[in-house]
Amino acid sequence: MTTFNLLLVALIQGITEFLPISSSGHLILLPSLTGLDDQGQIIDVAAHIGTLAAVVLYFWPDVRLALLGTLRLLRGKIDTQGAFLALCLLIATIPVILFGLFLKVTGLSEAMRGIAVIGWTMLIFGVVLYWADQKGPIEKTTENWTLKDAFNMGLWQAIALIPGTSRSGITITAGRMLGYTRTDAARLSMLMSIPTIIASGALLSVDVIGAAEASDLRDIAIVVAMSFAAALLALTLMMRLLRDVSYTPYVIYRIALGLVLLWIAYT
Repeated sequence: MTTFNLLLVALIQGITEFLPISSSGHLILLPSLTGLDDQGQIIDVAAHIGTLAAVVLYFWPDVRLALLGTLRLLRGKIDTQGAFLALCLLIATIPVILFGLFLKVTGLSEAMRGIAVIGWTMLIFGVVLYWADQKGPIEKTTENWTLKDAFNMGLWQAIALIPGTSRSGITITAGRMLGYTRTDAARLSMLMSIPTIIASGALLSVDVIGAAEASDLRDIAIVVAMSFAAALLALTLMMRLLRDVSYTPYVIYRIALGLVLLWIAYT
């Protein structure tokens, strides 16, 4: 792949991973709409590593709390805030892992990588996000997260495996429906992304182990660095803007892109 192509993939992945506009949908569209070569799974894994590092760095106090809590959880103890947070994240991740394995085994994941599918999911879940953001109550914060809410958000997160849905978008939608504030719904969504990205990267790595060559190291380094920088910038801006701005700008983008993709697909 050319350096330009690598940078383009890294920027798209980094910018769209945590915004509610679907990173997977944009990466699938990239070769379809531009004629560029598909980036392949090695580059996908590299991009995931970059975005994972960005969200871990941004939410490090919460991540550290969950890591320490994981040690308590492994001992069978749920007696600290960190242990409970780790348990909630575990519960929220189980549905997406099971659904992801189902899609991979059945081959449905490849069957859904079409422009029409992405167009419809962009449009439909954009409208759902708008409805949840405008109508959802504002009565809970991150400290009110319960196992029941974690499982419900996890079920919604599994739907994001359909291209164009957006993992962050659908979990933020679920959070707003459950009554979490805009910033806290986003915060929970981002924390949920960490074990999900790790699981997704591990699943992709199974297919690329042994395939990477020494010549790929340069490409991997470029994508990791650029996706990290782009994701950290996008995440920082989104979290700051949420203090004063709703999710409506993202909804408008989703609906506009969805309509364009549906027009392309059906004409």
